[in-house]
Amino acid sequence: MTLLEAFSIGEPVVLPDLAAYDPETLRTCHRAAREALDCQRVLKKVGLNLVGELLKGQGQFVRLEHYPKGDVYDRETVGQYYYHAHRDGEHGHFHFFNRPAKDNRPGKLKTPTHLVAVSMDAWGVPIGLFTTNRWVTGERWRSAEETLALAESFEIDHAWPSWPVNRWVTALVSACRPQLEVLLAHRDREIARLRAEDPKIFENRDIEVIGQIPLDLPA
Repeated sequence: MTLLEAFSIGEPVVLPDLAAYDPETLRTCHRAAREALDCQRVLKKVGLNLVGELLKGQGQFVRLEHYPKGDVYDRETVGQYYYHAHRDGEHGHFHFFNRPAKDNRPGKLKTPTHLVAVSMDAWGVPIGLFTTNRWVTGERWRSAEETLALAESFEIDHAWPSWPVNRWVTALVSACRPQLEVLLAHRDREIARLRAEDPKIFENRDIEVIGQIPLDLPA
Protein backbone atom coordinates (compact mmCIF):
# COMPACT_ATOMS: atom_id res chain seq x y z
CA MET A 1 0.00 0.00 0.00
CA THR A 2 1.39 3.40 -1.04
CA LEU A 3 -0.08 6.18 1.06
CA LEU A 4 -1.17 9.50 -0.39
CA GLU A 5 1.49 12.17 0.07
CA ALA A 6 0.77 15.20 2.24
CA PHE A 7 -0.11 18.28 0.22
CA SER A 8 -1.21 21.86 0.78
CA ILE A 9 -1.45 24.99 -1.32
CA GLY A 10 0.17 27.13 1.39
CA GLU A 11 0.32 26.39 5.09
CA PRO A 12 1.38 22.73 5.64
CA VAL A 13 -1.24 20.40 7.12
CA VAL A 14 -0.09 19.11 10.50
CA LEU A 15 -1.24 15.62 11.50
CA PRO A 16 -3.41 15.53 14.64
CA ASP A 17 -1.73 15.13 18.01
CA LEU A 18 -3.70 12.21 19.42
CA ALA A 19 -2.14 12.74 22.86
CA ALA A 20 -4.22 15.93 23.10
CA TYR A 21 -7.51 14.00 22.91
CA ASP A 22 -9.35 12.61 25.91
CA PRO A 23 -9.41 8.80 26.34
CA GLU A 24 -13.14 8.44 25.58
CA THR A 25 -12.80 10.25 22.25
CA LEU A 26 -9.87 8.04 21.32
CA ARG A 27 -11.80 4.91 22.31
CA THR A 28 -14.68 6.00 20.07
CA CYS A 29 -12.29 6.54 17.14
CA HIS A 30 -10.60 3.21 17.84
CA ARG A 31 -13.88 1.29 17.86
CA ALA A 32 -14.92 2.94 14.61
CA ALA A 33 -11.56 2.14 12.98
CA ARG A 34 -11.94 -1.52 13.97
CA GLU A 35 -15.45 -1.51 12.49
CA ALA A 36 -14.14 -0.08 9.21
CA LEU A 37 -11.29 -2.60 9.08
CA ASP A 38 -13.73 -5.42 9.79
CA CYS A 39 -15.77 -4.37 6.75
CA GLN A 40 -12.62 -4.52 4.63
CA ARG A 41 -11.76 -7.93 6.14
CA VAL A 42 -15.06 -9.67 5.36
CA LEU A 43 -14.91 -8.46 1.75
CA LYS A 44 -11.29 -9.53 1.33
CA LYS A 45 -12.12 -13.05 2.59
CA VAL A 46 -14.16 -13.66 -0.56
CA GLY A 47 -11.88 -11.79 -2.96
CA LEU A 48 -13.82 -8.51 -2.92
CA ASN A 49 -13.05 -4.94 -1.90
CA LEU A 50 -14.89 -1.71 -1.17
CA VAL A 51 -14.47 -0.11 -4.58
CA GLY A 52 -15.31 -3.30 -6.46
CA GLU A 53 -18.55 -3.52 -4.49
CA LEU A 54 -19.61 -0.08 -5.71
CA LEU A 55 -18.67 -0.75 -9.32
CA LYS A 56 -20.56 -4.05 -9.62
CA GLY A 57 -23.15 -3.87 -12.40
CA GLN A 58 -22.23 -0.27 -13.21
CA GLY A 59 -20.77 -0.95 -16.65
CA GLN A 60 -17.51 0.56 -17.89
CA PHE A 61 -15.67 2.68 -15.32
CA VAL A 62 -15.50 6.21 -16.76
CA ARG A 63 -13.43 9.03 -15.26
CA LEU A 64 -15.48 11.74 -13.50
CA GLU A 65 -18.72 9.71 -13.58
CA HIS A 66 -20.36 9.14 -10.18
CA TYR A 67 -20.57 5.59 -8.82
CA PRO A 68 -22.97 4.16 -8.14
CA LYS A 69 -25.10 6.13 -10.57
CA GLY A 70 -27.36 8.53 -8.71
CA ASP A 71 -25.07 8.52 -5.63
CA VAL A 72 -25.82 6.75 -2.35
CA TYR A 73 -28.28 8.67 -0.21
CA ASP A 74 -30.05 7.92 3.07
CA ARG A 75 -33.34 9.84 3.27
CA GLU A 76 -33.59 9.35 7.04
CA THR A 77 -30.06 10.27 8.11
CA VAL A 78 -29.46 12.71 5.21
CA GLY A 79 -25.99 11.27 4.55
CA GLN A 80 -24.74 10.98 0.98
CA TYR A 81 -21.66 9.77 -0.88
CA TYR A 82 -20.29 8.80 -4.27
CA TYR A 83 -17.07 7.47 -5.76
CA HIS A 84 -15.27 8.68 -8.86
CA ALA A 85 -11.80 9.08 -10.40
CA HIS A 86 -9.87 11.90 -12.01
CA ARG A 87 -6.62 12.31 -10.04
CA ASP A 88 -3.17 10.78 -10.33
CA GLY A 89 -1.71 8.77 -7.46
CA GLU A 90 -4.93 6.92 -6.61
CA HIS A 91 -7.54 4.65 -8.17
CA GLY A 92 -10.28 7.11 -7.24
CA HIS A 93 -11.88 8.71 -4.22
CA PHE A 94 -15.08 8.97 -2.20
CA HIS A 95 -16.83 12.26 -1.49
CA PHE A 96 -18.89 12.27 1.73
CA PHE A 97 -21.73 14.77 2.33
CA ASN A 98 -24.35 15.57 4.95
CA ARG A 99 -27.18 18.03 5.54
CA PRO A 100 -28.91 19.32 8.67
CA ALA A 101 -32.24 17.56 9.19
CA LYS A 102 -34.12 20.84 8.56
CA ASP A 103 -32.69 20.86 5.01
CA ASN A 104 -34.31 17.52 4.24
CA ARG A 105 -37.98 18.46 4.11
CA PRO A 106 -39.97 16.78 1.30
CA GLY A 107 -39.85 18.88 -1.84
CA LYS A 108 -37.34 21.28 -0.31
CA LEU A 109 -34.12 19.26 -0.28
CA LYS A 110 -31.18 21.64 0.00
CA THR A 111 -27.57 21.41 -1.19
CA PRO A 112 -25.42 19.22 1.10
CA THR A 113 -22.12 20.12 2.75
CA HIS A 114 -18.96 18.24 1.80
CA LEU A 115 -17.33 16.59 4.80
CA VAL A 116 -14.14 15.12 3.32
CA ALA A 117 -12.80 13.10 0.39
CA VAL A 118 -11.10 9.71 0.83
CA SER A 119 -8.50 8.46 -1.65
CA MET A 120 -8.42 4.75 -2.47
CA ASP A 121 -5.71 2.60 -4.02
CA ALA A 122 -6.13 -0.03 -6.75
CA TRP A 123 -6.91 -2.71 -4.12
CA GLY A 124 -9.80 -0.76 -2.59
CA VAL A 125 -7.87 0.39 0.51
CA PRO A 126 -8.03 3.97 1.86
CA ILE A 127 -4.72 5.84 1.52
CA GLY A 128 -5.51 9.47 2.27
CA LEU A 129 -7.97 12.25 3.13
CA PHE A 130 -8.34 15.64 1.50
CA THR A 131 -10.45 18.80 1.45
CA THR A 132 -11.57 20.67 -1.66
CA ASN A 133 -12.58 24.09 -2.87
CA ARG A 134 -16.33 24.80 -3.05
CA TRP A 135 -16.62 24.57 -6.85
CA VAL A 136 -15.34 20.97 -6.85
CA THR A 137 -18.49 19.57 -5.27
CA GLY A 138 -20.93 22.50 -5.62
CA GLU A 139 -21.56 22.19 -1.91
CA ARG A 140 -23.28 24.40 0.65
CA TRP A 141 -20.14 25.82 2.29
CA ARG A 142 -20.09 25.76 6.07
CA SER A 143 -17.38 26.57 8.58
CA ALA A 144 -15.12 23.86 9.99
CA GLU A 145 -17.12 23.85 13.23
CA GLU A 146 -20.45 23.44 11.43
CA THR A 147 -19.02 20.79 9.10
CA LEU A 148 -17.63 18.78 12.01
CA ALA A 149 -21.05 18.85 13.66
CA LEU A 150 -22.51 17.34 10.46
CA ALA A 151 -19.72 14.74 10.41
CA GLU A 152 -20.71 13.61 13.90
CA SER A 153 -24.20 12.71 12.68
CA PHE A 154 -23.10 11.22 9.35
CA GLU A 155 -24.51 7.73 8.72
CA ILE A 156 -25.64 5.56 5.83
CA ASP A 157 -28.13 3.17 7.39
CA HIS A 158 -29.31 0.92 4.57
CA ALA A 159 -27.99 -1.89 2.40
CA TRP A 160 -27.81 -0.35 -1.10
CA PRO A 161 -25.54 -0.73 -3.00
CA SER A 162 -23.57 -2.70 -0.39
CA TRP A 163 -24.13 -3.25 3.33
CA PRO A 164 -20.40 -3.59 4.22
CA VAL A 165 -19.48 -0.51 2.16
CA ASN A 166 -22.15 1.59 3.85
CA ARG A 167 -21.01 0.38 7.28
CA TRP A 168 -17.42 1.20 6.31
CA VAL A 169 -18.29 4.70 5.09
CA THR A 170 -20.13 5.45 8.33
CA ALA A 171 -17.37 4.05 10.53
CA LEU A 172 -14.55 5.77 8.66
CA VAL A 173 -15.93 9.27 9.23
CA SER A 174 -16.17 8.53 12.95
CA ALA A 175 -12.72 6.94 13.09
CA CYS A 176 -11.10 9.94 11.41
CA ARG A 177 -12.57 12.65 13.62
CA PRO A 178 -9.10 14.02 14.63
CA GLN A 179 -7.97 14.08 11.00
CA LEU A 180 -11.15 15.89 9.95
CA GLU A 181 -10.59 18.48 12.66
CA VAL A 182 -7.10 19.41 11.44
CA LEU A 183 -8.04 19.25 7.74
CA LEU A 184 -11.15 21.40 8.04
CA ALA A 185 -9.49 23.99 10.30
CA HIS A 186 -6.60 24.14 7.83
CA ARG A 187 -9.07 24.49 4.94
CA ASP A 188 -10.79 27.46 6.59
CA ARG A 189 -7.50 29.26 7.27
CA GLU A 190 -6.31 28.74 3.71
CA ILE A 191 -9.61 29.91 2.19
CA ALA A 192 -9.58 33.01 4.41
CA ARG A 193 -6.03 33.80 3.27
CA LEU A 194 -6.83 33.27 -0.40
CA ARG A 195 -10.14 35.11 -0.22
CA ALA A 196 -8.34 38.26 0.93
CA GLU A 197 -6.56 38.26 -2.44
CA ASP A 198 -9.37 36.80 -4.58
CA PRO A 199 -13.00 37.39 -3.46
CA LYS A 200 -14.11 34.77 -6.01
CA ILE A 201 -11.79 32.07 -4.68
CA PHE A 202 -14.65 29.56 -4.30
CA GLU A 203 -14.98 29.44 -8.10
CA ASN A 204 -11.27 29.57 -8.95
CA ARG A 205 -10.64 26.42 -11.02
CA ASP A 206 -6.91 26.69 -10.35
CA ILE A 207 -7.55 25.87 -6.68
CA GLU A 208 -8.99 22.38 -6.32
CA VAL A 209 -7.47 20.51 -3.37
CA ILE A 210 -6.87 22.65 -0.28
CA GLY A 211 -5.01 20.11 1.85
CA GLN A 212 -4.45 16.37 2.06
CA ILE A 213 -2.86 13.92 4.47
CA PRO A 214 -2.03 10.20 4.29
CA LEU A 215 -4.28 7.67 6.01
CA ASP A 216 -3.03 4.33 7.35
CA LEU A 217 -6.17 2.94 8.94
CA PRO A 218 -4.59 -0.12 10.62
CA ALA A 219 -1.99 2.13 12.23
